[in-house]
Amino acid sequence: MFQECLAVGNEDTPYEVKHTMAYPKSKAKAEKIVLEANGTKVRNGERLRTCSLRPTGIYGEGHELIKDFYKLAVKRGGLIIGGVPDSTEHGRVYVGNVAWMHALAARALREHPETVGGEAFFCYDDSPYKSYEDFNMLFLSTFKFRRVRMPMLLLWFLAMLNDMLRWILTPFCNFAPLLNSYTLAVAITSFTVSTDKALRHFQYRPLYNWDQCRERTQRWVNT
Repeated sequence: MFQECLAVGNEDTPYEVKHTMAYPKSKAKAEKIVLEANGTKVRNGERLRTCSLRPTGIYGEGHELIKDFYKLAVKRGGLIIGGVPDSTEHGRVYVGNVAWMHALAARALREHPETVGGEAFFCYDDSPYKSYEDFNMLFLSTFKFRRVRMPMLLLWFLAMLNDMLRWILTPFCNFAPLLNSYTLAVAITSFTVSTDKALRHFQYRPLYNWDQCRERTQRWVNT
């Protein structure tokens, strides 16, 4: 269940993880296809230029997962259940900054394909490193929800139970619980990056600072 953590890594940090779930496997395969396509000839004789952008964990307006956690807390009478170790940290990046980085990367691929083509870049801004639970509480605490910590062993048991139920119920319905062995592994595994590669290659700087990211996201959550 457990994954290898990446603590303040960058694009050159070795991170050899064998994915077993469809979601991370498809992302890794897609990036490989995209980067290998760089430089291939297209019909008009020109060459295709590609790069890969890696958001560490997007949040912001329209973030369905925060909405799901809000709905669950309401159903539970204001309780938010967690149990991730205090030492866990994840890098997060605001959706507006991810979009801005895409725009800059697209322009750089046209103007400087020899520099950007075939490269992978983490998406980053100055959002704080926190566990997913702590980060979500930055926005959900305004509703006076109460947070209850569960023992890790119990979380692991519930995740395994949900995996089993999903396997049993798949022929009859789409049972997709938020807690399963994969989401628990992601939640308890630290993954943070520190890099300026996008700045060096195509002058990326976050369009929104942390205060703006938080204010814009909170305004959406409050609706």
